[in-house]
Amino acid sequence: MTGLRYVYAVCRPFGTPLQAQLTGVGGDPPRLVPHHDLVAVVSHVPEADFAEDPLRAHLEDLDWLTGVARAHQGVIDALTTVTTPLPLRLGTVFRDDSGVRSMIEAREESFLRVLDRLEGRVEWGVKVYVEAERPPEASAAPAPKPASGRDYLRQRRMQTRSQDDLWQRAETFATRLHETLCESAEDSRLHAPQNPTLSGASGRNVLNAAYLVPRARSEEFVERVDRTKDGVPGIRVELTGPWAAYSFAGEETAGKEGP
Repeated sequence: MTGLRYVYAVCRPFGTPLQAQLTGVGGDPPRLVPHHDLVAVVSHVPEADFAEDPLRAHLEDLDWLTGVARAHQGVIDALTTVTTPLPLRLGTVFRDDSGVRSMIEAREESFLRVLDRLEGRVEWGVKVYVEAERPPEASAAPAPKPASGRDYLRQRRMQTRSQDDLWQRAETFATRLHETLCESAEDSRLHAPQNPTLSGASGRNVLNAAYLVPRARSEEFVERVDRTKDGVPGIRVELTGPWAAYSFAGEETAGKEGP
């Protein structure tokens, strides 16, 4: 089959086959391109979409990009069930198998070093949100109409103070949660808070963290998160994973906003 080679990940050779019905970007099933002690997981994609110029144009098309990202992640998720993948950047494309092998050759030492560090480990994502502008314990009854400008300013000061108190509690909670979760993780990354306009999540994000956790300790990690989920009124905790270790895989990978 002709076409460019879309590369999802690099990993060590593995014996367990991927599920037969798995398809990748553009509907083509992934296959393996071996080179020395590594294999690249690739599929064929059309030049009309993935050559340099059309790909640059497509990256401005959110619907197209979302479809590619979903297919890309589907292959990574399938790999994660059978091996430890090192995910490559979304839209990593080469002319042919020879180009893929040349890429592995150039980065082989780095790939092997990172794969050694990630072997048997997964990434968990934890986000903390402030859900309300005011704490839930505040009265649900509407505030009385201010009788004067002075009353209006007093009400605004009270609202601002309540919101400041909630933010302070949220920051304290997030700091303690991060410290607790680090006890079950080998490494962590603190990402920038997500923009709610882009993420679509409700509330304001005060913690956006990733944790590298040995598979054998994942249950312990999840239990630590679960024990905190209802800890503070007005604050929401979200757990995602387990994922391939995007946040810990080095420069070869693209960081991903947690699903």
